[in-house]
This record gives sequence, C-alpha cells and structure tokens, in this order.
Amino acid sequence: MRRVCFVLKVRQDRLAEYRERHAQVWPEMRRALSESGWHNYSLFADERGMVVGYLETEDFDAARAAMAKTEVNARWQAEMAPLFEGLDGRPDEGMLPLTELFHLP
Repeated sequence: MRRVCFVLKVRQDRLAEYRERHAQVWPEMRRALSESGWHNYSLFADERGMVVGYLETEDFDAARAAMAKTEVNARWQAEMAPLFEGLDGRPDEGMLPLTELFHLP
C-alpha cells in the first residue's frame, strides 16, 4: 500500500463552506472513493485555507483514473472547483503527491 500526501489551497473566504461540505460528503461519493481504491483518506486544513490530504492506495494514478470515470466525481469536482485558488482545472487534477521524507511505522 502506498501512502500519498498532497496539498491544495482553498480560498480563505470559502473555507467555512469547504468545511461544511466535507462534514457531509455524499454517500455515493464516499462509496466511489472506496471502490476506486482510496483508503484511509483524510483531509486537514488550517485557517489560511491550506489543505493537506492523505490517503493510502495501491496505485494513485489508477485510483485517480477510476474516480475520474465516475459521474459522482464530475458533479463533486464541478461544485468544489470555485472554492479553490491557483488551479487551472478540477481540484482532483491539482493533487500532486509530495515526496515522502520520513515514515515511522
């Protein structure tokens, strides 16, 4: 299982909405993530809008591709895109993995 960590930037004036939406992620979105190979998926945010995501997956590229094929993901990304800054596309396309430097199992 590969650990993946990424960062994104939410517009500070939309951070409350971002938090509210993630407090109630659609059941079909949660199901699609699981079925697409996203495991142990977490999001963290600070007050400036910096979002750190973490997940475990066998193959991140394959997991992203599987989600990209789902209708629910297209709807979710379209609704979430205006909340972010510095992205030219959908938020899920801006998830660039960070390089792991240390891990204590």
